[in-house]
Amino acid sequence: MPKQDATPPTPVTRELDGKSLAAAVRELFSLPWSRARDAIASGKVKVDGALRGDPGLRVRTGQVLELCMTAPRRDALLDPIAAAIVHVDRELVVVDKPSGVSSVPYDEEHGTLKELVFRCLSRSERSRRAKGSGRESLAVVHRLDKETSGLLCFARTWAARESLKQQFREHSVHRLYLALVHGRVRRDAFTVTSHLLRDRGDGIRGSRERATDARVAADPAKHAVTHVEVRERLAGATLCACRLETGRTHQIRIHLGESGHPLVGERVYTRDYHRGMIRASRVMLHAAELGVSHPSTGEQLSWQSPLPPEMQALVDSLRD
Repeated sequence: MPKQDATPPTPVTRELDGKSLAAAVRELFSLPWSRARDAIASGKVKVDGALRGDPGLRVRTGQVLELCMTAPRRDALLDPIAAAIVHVDRELVVVDKPSGVSSVPYDEEHGTLKELVFRCLSRSERSRRAKGSGRESLAVVHRLDKETSGLLCFARTWAARESLKQQFREHSVHRLYLALVHGRVRRDAFTVTSHLLRDRGDGIRGSRERATDARVAADPAKHAVTHVEVRERLAGATLCACRLETGRTHQIRIHLGESGHPLVGERVYTRDYHRGMIRASRVMLHAAELGVSHPSTGEQLSWQSPLPPEMQALVDSLRD
């Protein structure tokens, strides 16, 4: 394919719906796999006007792709993460994680949030002023699913890691998520309490209380509590605020799914939902608020993150 300033904006076809961004770029612009992936990673591909650096990002019908092979080569993953760092000091880093980036590596995965944040801190003048002496480090204290966006913190010292881990154990960390769920949630507020299993008997995570196989009753289960409040009722969906009292894997996704209101974009915890599904490019879950006690000073710190554009656009489209 000859180089050009930019291809005309090209919509994703129905045949490519749900495929990876790499597959869509390859198909729409007649590129080999290697060049399609390299174009994405080097900052030459935009989706709906925004630079995207994840070749595995799922695309949807109607999204618009742009390819500019002569754009300056850049680290398409690193730059957005640098812009997403909302707080950094000698003890901790807080990042407004975009959807599509894993918090930590899975099966030798590269391009994770931890790796990218570490690289951002290593290259930034702000980091060099803040970090002081000693070797740069970054420790995970909690995680967000790959498709979940929003606020996530890392510790930069061993003492900070232990302090933050203790806060999570004591449930003193403030975490509020915004979730767009299927259906009209009738109760204005409610609390879901259950014991979560890695396998509830049908191959997926779930509550022991909902398990259909009596053999799982003896398996280890983790106490989980989610407080849910309706923020806005929409056409066929509801925007909810979810405050975590505990932080188990997939807790919000499981609790809302088992309550009869799976998240929009959910593909795992939907087996008990038999009504029409609203299509979405990702799981519509966003970590909107985070509050911790500073590991060194004890000062109460808090951050807020607005809904990302793709989630806000879907909410707007569902308003009556």
